Amino acid sequence: MKIKVDFDLCESNALCEAMAPEVFELDDDDYLVVKAEETTPETLENVKRAVAACPRAAISLED
Repeated sequence: MKIKVDFDLCESNALCEAMAPEVFELDDDDYLVVKAEETTPETLENVKRAVAACPRAAISLED
């Protein structure tokens, strides 16, 4: 599944990084960086948790 982030909504609060550090991280300027554009079987559940935890609903998954 493809990972989409609406950077206009994103607050870079790092909840997604806490849920899926293999996919999301904050850079030195505290901006969100998506390290992978698509999920893998190993990351899918963590990314789904990150999507659900995002307070601004800035992250979504597409088939």
